[in-house]
Amino acid sequence: MTPDQRFEKLSLTLPPAPKPLGVYKPFLIEGNHVYLSGHGTVKNDGSLIIGKVGIDLNADEAKLAARQVGLAMLATIKTNLTTFNKIKRVIKVLGMVNAVPDFERHPYVINGCSELFADIWGTENGVGVRSAVGMGSLPDNIPVEIEAMFELHL
Repeated sequence: MTPDQRFEKLSLTLPPAPKPLGVYKPFLIEGNHVYLSGHGTVKNDGSLIIGKVGIDLNADEAKLAARQVGLAMLATIKTNLTTFNKIKRVIKVLGMVNAVPDFERHPYVINGCSELFADIWGTENGVGVRSAVGMGSLPDNIPVEIEAMFELHL
């Protein structure tokens, strides 16, 4: 199955592709790589999931928020490339979790996005290298922000 077919089979709905809130590009192609700037928790209605993990959200809720970030990233890819099939593989994911200082399950949270990418591009091409780190705060008090790099088919 192609990535587009896998996406259709999952019956997922993409939120609107987020617009830049500062001076940066959300999507950039350089050579055969696609870079996505940090994306937040954009819901289907355009609003944001907000809150600090460990106070407002538990680990499972934060994992769902990370999945929503993944959907926002897919929306950006779809808007700019019109298809997921042009992406060969996920190279790197950096996940940032807005959490209380004693929260230790950052990788579990970011799995929400990583599992989504594996569902779209398969376990071989949908899983890249990754970092999952905690932050004292994130813009607009979102619980998760993720940036990523992908390889394009030549």
